[in-house]
Amino acid sequence: MAKKKSKEISLDDLEEELAEEEIKEIDEFSLDDISEEEEVSEVFEEELEGLEEIEEEKPPEEEIIDERIYVIPLAKARHGPRNKRAKKAVRYLREFMERHFKPESLVISQEVNEKIWSRGIQKPPRKIKIRATKNIDGLVVCYLAE
Repeated sequence: MAKKKSKEISLDDLEEELAEEEIKEIDEFSLDDISEEEEVSEVFEEELEGLEEIEEEKPPEEEIIDERIYVIPLAKARHGPRNKRAKKAVRYLREFMERHFKPESLVISQEVNEKIWSRGIQKPPRKIKIRATKNIDGLVVCYLAE
């Protein structure tokens, strides 16, 4: 085996390289010079400036064409293997919404999904109450109604 040749750098060479690079000096300050109130207010001002920019970028609210409340039976999900019940319940929910709303695209909110999966994969609820909204673009969003 051939040994790798390691390049040895002398301290003088290293000092010369560091001297060539420009190092910015940092202004020294004491923590005693800045009060806690000033420090906290500066941090919050920066965060508020960032939030104002985010609020301005929000798209305008889309018009809701239709809004309905359904109680969806999920009992069919109990047929078949126990370890697929919650998955089947989500599938039945999706099929139900497509049958009744005819959406171009369907979004099931996180809270509805968590409600179905709340007791695990083997014991989804037998029925669930949903509030569904449809906008101009044909997007249907399912929310938990309670």
